[in-house]
Amino acid sequence: MNLKKIALGLVALTSIVTLAACGSSSSKDTLSKIKDKGTLTVALSPDYAPFEFQMLKDGKNEIVGSDVDLANEIGKALGVKVKIQAMDFNNVLASVTSGKADIAISGISADPDRAKSYDFSDSYYTANNVIVVKKEHHDKYATIADFKDKKVAAQKGSVQEKVATNQVKDASLVSLIKTGQAINELKNGTVEGVVLEEPIAKSYISANSDLALSGVKLDSSDTDSYCVAMPKKSDKLKKEIDAVIKKLKATDAISKSVEKNFELAQSAK
Repeated sequence: MNLKKIALGLVALTSIVTLAACGSSSSKDTLSKIKDKGTLTVALSPDYAPFEFQMLKDGKNEIVGSDVDLANEIGKALGVKVKIQAMDFNNVLASVTSGKADIAISGISADPDRAKSYDFSDSYYTANNVIVVKKEHHDKYATIADFKDKKVAAQKGSVQEKVATNQVKDASLVSLIKTGQAINELKNGTVEGVVLEEPIAKSYISANSDLALSGVKLDSSDTDSYCVAMPKKSDKLKKEIDAVIKKLKATDAISKSVEKNFELAQSAK
């Protein structure tokens, strides 16, 4: 047999095998990819106590919180290690799109716009939205109308940014990368209020005696519920995560985790 033909045949066969392998890899679902690598990479923004925040443990800076607890429970159920990727909130979902993270757990609400690009788990926690003000101005801001022509801050890319835009319409919105920045702007007098989820607002108020909840009542909806975000067509992964959430909610474990981490956040200040 002609050696040249044999060589060409081997090259062709190798190419077919390689293409088949690549095709098989690219067609794998998200859950299989996570299990194959043995690690679940979770994106979050650690400035959301009690859900995710940084504290010193044994002289080392560690990311903790109820969202981290949830991530660890998911990793345990999948039989894989958990790797936390910290970043600014406005990059959290983008990291799932790019493949840098497998899922995102960062107080994320599954609003209709996000649902076009990501799959979401069942809700694991629901929080009301509130406006934080300086304690000395508590009586001054009792209604939404009181914020007319005033500056109100919210975290960039968050549901609270939309809440501020849609509900505090006559105020001037100031969008900031980090929640801590918004609180500092409030304390400095640059803005008159900050729109936050209630547990996070209470965490900041506990650490800042000069702040308080305003008397303003904001409308809340299902879009204020926290969910785990993952790539589109992650049906198998979603099923596993939903099962973990259902189990934890049945024993009130998530609410207990939020309470535990609230106390932990206060002790770390």
